[in-house]
Amino acid sequence: MRNQHKIIVGISIGDLNGIGSEIVLKTFQDQRMLEFCTPVIFASVKVMSFLKKQYNLELNLHGIDAIDKIVPKKINVLNVWKEPIDINFGKQDNIMGQYAIKSLEAAVTSLKKNEIDVLVTAPINKANIQSEHFNFPGHTDYLQQELQGDSLMLMISESLKVGLLTDHVAVKDISTSITREVIEKKINTIHKTLIQDFGIAKPKIAVLGINPHTGDNGVIGNEDDTIMRPTLDNLRNNGKTVFGPYAADSFFGSANYKNFDVIIAAYHDQGLVPFKTLAFGSGVNYTAGLSHIRTSPDHGTAYDIAGKNKADFTSFRAAVFSAISIFKTRTAYQISAENPLKISKRKPFVKK
Repeated sequence: MRNQHKIIVGISIGDLNGIGSEIVLKTFQDQRMLEFCTPVIFASVKVMSFLKKQYNLELNLHGIDAIDKIVPKKINVLNVWKEPIDINFGKQDNIMGQYAIKSLEAAVTSLKKNEIDVLVTAPINKANIQSEHFNFPGHTDYLQQELQGDSLMLMISESLKVGLLTDHVAVKDISTSITREVIEKKINTIHKTLIQDFGIAKPKIAVLGINPHTGDNGVIGNEDDTIMRPTLDNLRNNGKTVFGPYAADSFFGSANYKNFDVIIAAYHDQGLVPFKTLAFGSGVNYTAGLSHIRTSPDHGTAYDIAGKNKADFTSFRAAVFSAISIFKTRTAYQISAENPLKISKRKPFVKK
């Protein structure tokens, strides 16, 4: 498979009671997608065929029982299971959670073996995936365990990138979770990511404050003065182009974000509320900092419209294209790093 010229995009199917299957199938209903990649859906061809009829879609699915049977220019479905399952759209079901994890684990196994090039994950329900076997708040934490590197949740769109110092952390634990070590690690991760995955030679990074108004000189908390500012100073002294901390309340409304390559938010809602306000439906969640590439759409299972043929697949399609683009950029960077151009010494000019 490594000799194939098309990038192999592995897809975990997510919660089958949600809109995941719909956005996956609608993305690849456009046959032109097969000119950009070879998809392989980790699920069941019988289930996906049933769902194709549910959504009245005209596309051909190619069922396979082994990853080495992938066929280019086909929508491959790897049979992770073969037994029939009962799909109840819009319902939270622990059994569907188990099948979502079966799909995810099979896809990640193939990703680690380089049997697929990138992974795009359809939405899961964080509540129904929990078990003694799988106890993670989401994809990012699971991938951090399974893959090499230091993960960082990075939301991306054509005009905006927002990273997080903390992601799925309770509000009461945010301030204690943000240490100098965490800030340095996350900003170093995003700096490397922007260079190798997005081709930005000298990234400009803006960091939002932890407290309202970055603490107002200690009146509303001192974490920005005692933790954030000294850490950013140290990063600047080490060559990083880092700005801030900025007060979050006016940062996006003033369009200041347009002056930077990425904005680092202190916690989940501080970053994702403005991102989804500005880019919802076209944004992509990228798990940066890891040895392999994973993207996903910027929304959840959307139980309220599941099975109604109303789901917008724009964000999932963007996630596929983003994964392909990042893979190509990272590959080019790695080749360049392994084979740097030799700079020969110029001979002195001698005037005759």
